[in-house]
Amino acid sequence: MVKINTVLGTLPVDQMGPTLMHEHMVLAYPGWEQDAIAPPVDLKELASACAEAVGEAKKFGVNTVVDATPCDLWRNVELDKIVAEKTGLNIVCATGMYFEAEGMPVYLKFRSQVMDITTELYESFMQELTVGIGKTGVRAGVIKVGTSHGCITPYEEKVLKAAARAQKETGVPILTHTQQGTMGSEQAALLTGEGVNPKKIVVGHMCGNASLEYQMSVIDKGVYIGFDRWGIGFIYPDNLRKATVLGLLGLGYADRIVLSQDCVTRIMGRQTVMPDFIQALIADWSYTHLFKNIIPQLKQAGVTDAQIGQMLVENPRSIFGG
Repeated sequence: MVKINTVLGTLPVDQMGPTLMHEHMVLAYPGWEQDAIAPPVDLKELASACAEAVGEAKKFGVNTVVDATPCDLWRNVELDKIVAEKTGLNIVCATGMYFEAEGMPVYLKFRSQVMDITTELYESFMQELTVGIGKTGVRAGVIKVGTSHGCITPYEEKVLKAAARAQKETGVPILTHTQQGTMGSEQAALLTGEGVNPKKIVVGHMCGNASLEYQMSVIDKGVYIGFDRWGIGFIYPDNLRKATVLGLLGLGYADRIVLSQDCVTRIMGRQTVMPDFIQALIADWSYTHLFKNIIPQLKQAGVTDAQIGQMLVENPRSIFGG
């Protein structure tokens, strides 16, 4: 029986159950620690807030949550462990790096002047996948990578190639970030060209593009796609996400789609007060929006329980289990 790495140990893949494939407990953009007004980290309080928020998903049958936070967005394994213990959820954490503009590439870009950072990234990913993250003993269960809007930068290409090498040796899935649903086909082509099994790739945030032609150009690479930003209306409206996923389901692609919300309990740093119009566009964004609102609407449009189960249970199990 194939087992997956969770923050509390290994788990037989057939015990994953309904799975949210792309969420976050917390995240922080590089440099937040230098804000003298930012409140200090209270791990106990933070864990309680996360457990209360993500724990709501358990009431809708969710059993496993993938925390897709990469290394450079303040991934916090100790926090994930506490949340898993409090909620009883299986939480899978990531290794990997975010896309260049919003990640933390300076150290690696500096080293790239004299060193092979593709190899260094690969070594770092392998350490976290096979030995553990820091001194926690927790092994990452997925590799997270990202690319920019409309392009894959040279730095991002190195990250993807390092991820491909680590994936081939460990068998863990690769989850990607796309900017507004661009470069999905190029991500898939690069990763599979490096020898990654396409069935181990989830191209993320594809719900940011309503073109069925584009969606199928990515699916045709043999990969899975993520409709994983439900509720983030200021990036893309849910009505277009629904129209697109309904089109794909009508074409028979239920076995190639995973669902999630890309939700985050807290973004670290000083509080950001959003304008009223943005607050209105994310009013429903939560770890349960998919179950409270989106799935009932999809069912009203004719989507079956079998199709929902395929996207929430069978596809994640196949991605991790092979």
